[in-house]
Amino acid sequence: MPTPNEPRLTDLLHSWQEGGKEAFGRAFEMAYEELKRIARQRLRQAGEDLTLSPTALLHEAYLRVAESDVVFKNRAHFFAGMSLYIRSALVDHARARQAEKRGGGDVRVSLSEVMAAEESMVTEVLALDQALEALARLDPRCAEVLHLSYFAGLDRVGISEVLGVSLATVDRDFRFAKAWLREELSGGH
Repeated sequence: MPTPNEPRLTDLLHSWQEGGKEAFGRAFEMAYEELKRIARQRLRQAGEDLTLSPTALLHEAYLRVAESDVVFKNRAHFFAGMSLYIRSALVDHARARQAEKRGGGDVRVSLSEVMAAEESMVTEVLALDQALEALARLDPRCAEVLHLSYFAGLDRVGISEVLGVSLATVDRDFRFAKAWLREELSGGH
């Protein structure tokens, strides 16, 4: 929590968008521990370690944001957006690991239990990403509600604020999105 003389996160984000180059770094620093918690949670949800630390995942997300022209409206939107960049970095890492495992002509002699578990986790991360992309094509807002809840860790009030919809809409979209995702991942589509 900032002291009375320190700027709020939202103020720093606005300053950054108005051209204050150092403001994003200060905002990131202010939110670092919470963002690292989100990155740690994403890795834990992904299953086994992808040889990627929460710090490396978060720093990759930071670089992606710093190189983009993203606009964050407020604190909740910042955390939601950063969680998308964290997810994107995790999925890209999983894809790279999968491509590496397919190898350039290398012969696979055997897989240890650890490698088998990691490969399974990579497959699950990619399946979840594909399912979320399919849901976004079907109903973008439902996909966003699910993402903001699972990946950004926002509660229903925070989701309502970020998306500018009622709590009843958030609840309805969340119920649909969970049911749809469960069906999609079980192969029942």
